[in-house]
Amino acid sequence: MTEGEQPLEDSGLLAGVPDEFQRLWTPHRMAYIQAGPEPLREECPFCEAPKFPDAERLVVARGETAYVLLNLFPYNSGHLLVCPYRHIGTYDQATPEEVAEIGALTQTAMRVLREVSRCDGFNLGMNQGAVAGAGVDAHLHQHVVPRWTSDANFFPIIAKTKALPQLLGEVREAVANAWPQQQA
Repeated sequence: MTEGEQPLEDSGLLAGVPDEFQRLWTPHRMAYIQAGPEPLREECPFCEAPKFPDAERLVVARGETAYVLLNLFPYNSGHLLVCPYRHIGTYDQATPEEVAEIGALTQTAMRVLREVSRCDGFNLGMNQGAVAGAGVDAHLHQHVVPRWTSDANFFPIIAKTKALPQLLGEVREAVANAWPQQQA
């Protein structure tokens, strides 16, 4: 910006109505948005994971219709995914039994993560479809992301680096060991 130039954000000459929202500009996301659909994989990772030993695929608990595993690309340590065994793409395709078990496993995941990691809160969500941000859009999965008051830092912005204090194997072992056995 040259001397005397007013930053766009402070300009009263631009259109729009001021509000109380903070804006986080993330232009790097445009590469993902504009890339289009990901090429189809041979096998669905969420259909494949239950076929292997738990530690090998980061599975922490198994139910009758759904199971829980660690996210291979976590937002935070302990980021879990609750997946139905059945290959379905959206929540409205889930049976009542799957809906109930996904809910119960999500609740248990929250209790276990609170005990194991002493987190301050959670983000829960399902991104359904590639346009909604689902990395694996063909297989329904619920995110359970533990949050701490101090978990946001500058690394992702300036260094494109996410600071994760524990290795995935360590987190899987701690969560699996703390998981109530009646639901495992």
